[in-house]
Amino acid sequence: MPQTILAEVVSIEAATDIVNIVKLKPLIPAEFKAGQYLQIVLSEEDKRVFSIASAPNAELIELHIGAGPDDSYPRGALDHMSVNREIILEIGLGDAFLQHESERPIILMAGGTGFSYTKSIADHLAHIKSTIPVLFYWGVGDESALYAKSEIEAVAASHANFTFIPVVENPTSSWKGKTGYVHKAVMDDITSLEAYDIYLAGPFKMAGIAREDFIKHGAIKQHIYADAFAFI
Repeated sequence: MPQTILAEVVSIEAATDIVNIVKLKPLIPAEFKAGQYLQIVLSEEDKRVFSIASAPNAELIELHIGAGPDDSYPRGALDHMSVNREIILEIGLGDAFLQHESERPIILMAGGTGFSYTKSIADHLAHIKSTIPVLFYWGVGDESALYAKSEIEAVAASHANFTFIPVVENPTSSWKGKTGYVHKAVMDDITSLEAYDIYLAGPFKMAGIAREDFIKHGAIKQHIYADAFAFI
């Protein structure tokens, strides 16, 4: 069941020109599963949805909010948090959370700030010392958008079963990694997706195309998880 709580706004810090990292301290223990999302309650008629970037065991709730100058939906939430020391959250929403009973290898795939959803799952898997193989693909337009690259590389370096693959759509000549669309990088690397649990987040259009292509590439529809699927 979703939980309504008060949370203190601890910090709002720019990670890039677009992405802000928000840290919130719940005033009572927050109950959610890795991969769930929350709503920031601006009013009873105005509740704004964001993925949770932190694991359930973390002291602070972390959000990664992408907001350009004309993006009124996320900008309104950031403005609300900048002027209110305490805010109301509805937390523990969404069905695309980590399936603990599964022992299948995992693909985490994020486009842009969909990274926050996959980060919550990755952090939780690290916390519980899971030995299930994890492939973490993060696709961005430009290399500068990989604002947490070193953080995820550190997780990969300390967990033998965890592999991080950043993918840049518009690379510079100095970029040495994978290029193009992130879901195509997944299919290039893996002959068949039949064996995997796949968790993905990003723009709705990307999620829909990825699901279609992944199923053609062997993935089992019931083992592809994304909150976007409830809306497309």
